[in-house]
Amino acid sequence: MSDELPAPPDIARDVFTGNAWERANSFAELLAGPGVVRGLLGPREVQRIWDRHLLNCAVVAEAVPEGVRLVDIGSGAGLPGLVLAIVRPDITVTLLEPLLRRTVFLEECVEALKLGNVEVLRGRAEELAGRREFDVASARAVAPLDRLLKWAMPLLREGGELIAMKGERAAEELAEAGPQLRASGVRTAELVTVGRGKVEPPATLVRVVAGRAPEVGRRRRRR
Repeated sequence: MSDELPAPPDIARDVFTGNAWERANSFAELLAGPGVVRGLLGPREVQRIWDRHLLNCAVVAEAVPEGVRLVDIGSGAGLPGLVLAIVRPDITVTLLEPLLRRTVFLEECVEALKLGNVEVLRGRAEELAGRREFDVASARAVAPLDRLLKWAMPLLREGGELIAMKGERAAEELAEAGPQLRASGVRTAELVTVGRGKVEPPATLVRVVAGRAPEVGRRRRRR
């Protein structure tokens, strides 16, 4: 398998429009170069950077409301958070990542891509609970849904949304997370499909709307 970055598919121009096109191409090069060298992306993923990573993350923007404050939990190489910031300049994005080598890479990407709507924070979701509040939390391949709920719900305002990329196991994870969904006091939890006609297969998300803040979050905010 070649380790050269493939040309973007034609559909990419329909997804990444305006200034997002050049930024998406530059981010693809950063992922294929420094991203692979530093171990944030496997060499075999280079051939799939556009379809499996950039496009698959970009279509998540269909589920993100306008003008929100979004936190990307366990951002890793910036997927999906950095991609969402590229395609949605109307939102502000916080890339939350505990590992130093990843936050260094993310900071370099933000600077190189000249993204003024992004901040990079080194830390864990548990550490941020009670200190910051967001409208939307995104996550991709971070943890099973029941564990992800424990991290995300304390970061969301009442009525805020967790948007988790879950793929083929989405329905199964949603069912297994029933006890944690009830414990978290969520309003609704559902499967959402995005990217029809743009990615194959379309991306499957779990969208959870937060109810009242979990008790741990309220206790920390009162201190």
